[in-house]
Amino acid sequence: MEGTVFTPSLEGIKHVKSDEGEMLSKPFLDVCKNILPVIDKFGAAMALVKSDIGGNISRLESKYSSNPSAYNHLYSMVKEEIESKSAKGSSSCTNGLLWLTRAMDFLVELFRNLLAHPEWPMSQACSDSYAKTLKKWHGWLASSSFSVAMKLAPDRKKFMDVIGGTGDINADIEKFCSTFAPLLEENHKFLVSVGMDDLKAS
Repeated sequence: MEGTVFTPSLEGIKHVKSDEGEMLSKPFLDVCKNILPVIDKFGAAMALVKSDIGGNISRLESKYSSNPSAYNHLYSMVKEEIESKSAKGSSSCTNGLLWLTRAMDFLVELFRNLLAHPEWPMSQACSDSYAKTLKKWHGWLASSSFSVAMKLAPDRKKFMDVIGGTGDINADIEKFCSTFAPLLEENHKFLVSVGMDDLKAS
C-alpha cells in the first residue's frame, strides 16, 4: 500500500468544496467511502458501524446518481426533502446525511484519541469516542450492541501497523482530523439551520 490508508481520503478532501465554497455531493461521499478500508481493519468490532456508514453512503449516492446536476451540491437533497416534508422519514437522504456525519464524527474523535493517548488500549479509545459522539443519539439497544462490539476491538499496535502502510500514520491522522472535521462541522451547522440535527435513533 502506497502511503497510509488515509492517503486517498486526504487527496479527496481537497475536492469536496466547489470554487464557491459549496459542499459537493460526490467528492464528499467519496471521502467517506475511502475511509471504509480503515474501518475494515477493525474487524468485527466495527462491523455495525461499517454497514451503517455503507448504507447511508449508498442511499445518498443513488439519489445523486438519479440526477447528478440537480444534486451536485450535497445540501440540495436535504432542501428538497424539507420542502416535500419527507426529511424526517427514516429512509430519507436527510437522515442518511445526518447519521453519516455522526458516524464520521465518531471516527475523527477515535483517531484523535489514538494520537492524544498513546497509552490507551483500543477499546478505551473507541468507548471514549463513542461516549463523546454517538452515544447520546442511540437508544439502549444500539448502545448495548456497541458496547459489546468494543470488546472485540483489535490490538492497538497491530492496528496502527496495518493502517500505516508506507506512510507517516500519525501525520496523516493529524491531517485527516484537522481537514475533515471542519467539513463535518459544516454539515451539522446546515442540519441545525433546517432543524434536522437532533433526530435520535429509534
